[in-house]
Amino acid sequence: MTGQSRHDAWASGESYDLYMGRWSRQIAPRFLGWLDPAADLDWLDVGCGTGAFTELVLDRCAPASVLAVDPVSAQIGHAQRLPVGRRADFQVADARALPFADSTFDIVTAALVLNFITDRPRALSEVRRASRAGGVIAAYVWDFGAELSPSWPFRAGMRRFGCDVPDVPGTKESSIDALLSLFERAGLERIATKTIDVTLPFADFADFWEAQTPSYSPTTKMIAKMASSDRMRLIDTVRAGLPVNPDGSIEYSARANAIKARVPD
Repeated sequence: MTGQSRHDAWASGESYDLYMGRWSRQIAPRFLGWLDPAADLDWLDVGCGTGAFTELVLDRCAPASVLAVDPVSAQIGHAQRLPVGRRADFQVADARALPFADSTFDIVTAALVLNFITDRPRALSEVRRASRAGGVIAAYVWDFGAELSPSWPFRAGMRRFGCDVPDVPGTKESSIDALLSLFERAGLERIATKTIDVTLPFADFADFWEAQTPSYSPTTKMIAKMASSDRMRLIDTVRAGLPVNPDGSIEYSARANAIKARVPD
């Protein structure tokens, strides 16, 4: 559902799952608990990535059906090869031009992707078109504006080292106020918002570093071009800013902003 730029490099489903899948599996249950959907609904999971959120919907929400879409074919292919691929219908599709008839779904969700869409109003208009009257549209995004995404310790360490760390696409659109404005302009009603904090452990610094430096990332490629001495100083700078437990494990929190609304009758 990106519009389509979660990075062309997110074409590697396995790498993306290592980087973000573990966070998604932590936050999705909290979001679904807040959403509190009824059973036997027809779901559309927009921007499904590797299917981590889709799987939680199937396991926890007793849906009548789940259709999951993403613009990146490799992500869809990865999801289809997993067990969840036999339980949901995965398709390649662009959120700005959904290939579904009007009033097809009871509930449409977008997990950790809405800020990456280049034309969010158009995508939300498409989502509303495909939703039934009285249906629910809901989403959540990392709070990039407050630097509380899962990469915040890594980004903070790079800044301390002196690196130029660019904003994540859609950073300004990740706040509660921006989400409220987007949903209000789409003509949705009964809008509610929530902040969700989750904490994730890493076995050690190597586990953390591997998750933060997937091979497709431009930052990873930049680090690889550094002189060995500079790269080691960067690693030491990042490590020094992490909350390390006595056993060497690392644990920290990230925050997401969530929103849900009803489609008018």
